[in-house]
Amino acid sequence: MTVRWIERLVPILVAMLLTVSPSVQAASEILHEEKSLYRNIVVKQSNHRRCLVFSVRRADRNQSCMDVRFPELVVFPYVKMVFAGLLVHPNPERILIVGLGGGTIPDAFETLYPDASIDVVEIDGAVDRVARAFFDYKEGPNTTVAIADARVYIRRASLRGKRYDVIVLDAFTGDYIPEHLMTLEFLEETAALLTPEGVVVANTFSSSMLYHHESQTYAKAFGKFYNFRMPGTLNRVVIATRHGYPSREALARRAADLQPRVRAMGVEIERYVRYLSLDVDWDTTHRHLTDQYSPANLLQEAR
Repeated sequence: MTVRWIERLVPILVAMLLTVSPSVQAASEILHEEKSLYRNIVVKQSNHRRCLVFSVRRADRNQSCMDVRFPELVVFPYVKMVFAGLLVHPNPERILIVGLGGGTIPDAFETLYPDASIDVVEIDGAVDRVARAFFDYKEGPNTTVAIADARVYIRRASLRGKRYDVIVLDAFTGDYIPEHLMTLEFLEETAALLTPEGVVVANTFSSSMLYHHESQTYAKAFGKFYNFRMPGTLNRVVIATRHGYPSREALARRAADLQPRVRAMGVEIERYVRYLSLDVDWDTTHRHLTDQYSPANLLQEAR
């Protein structure tokens, strides 16, 4: 599908969405349900949108969605925001992705970097099976999917001497946070896997008391980091390196170069440059998270 064809199609799609009645939009069909070792997993479809839903404790949370007509389009704004990490390292050769979901991020990275070596770590084997059965995920020739706890995987990868240009942390849902993947010790172990120009890109939260503690933890591990927040989403993306950050001019140039390659995915990466901030906007008196102190889920509930 060409970029030009997509651009012509967008106004038609918008008009179609606006003319669909609320009752039709609300209708959904359950395609699959199962209880895995870690969560309740549901696959739902409403009109042309198919979603992977995790039901953990308080509510159902869409973990990944796809438009079955145009699978290459990225649906969620926070997933699109992850691409901003490529502005720091635009040509990765080795990529690690923590969290498979429906396979959206691995699929996109395989498309953008077909020659890159990509490792995907997913703790739940049921998620891997569902991604393949209902979201058409199939790893490319240079991609490996490991069913493992990311903390254990990263420790073993370090012992094997592996290094990555881009590490994407996407193991969080709106309802549950793996607390052992938010501590200073974990971030230091993750940073040790970076190449000299490598970058960590973490999808996380921008609300609740957790924001201050988590920000302090990233600051402790990396010093400055891009705190990427956009209007209309409660997520944020942390983009962190240990070697410094490009100038605003360099970011704009890289965004212009990448824009034609990601437009068909629905990613407006040129817009992101203005939102990448190194400013401290959290309370620095809050304690950073450690393996001995990581009440992340309690903090997420505190407003």
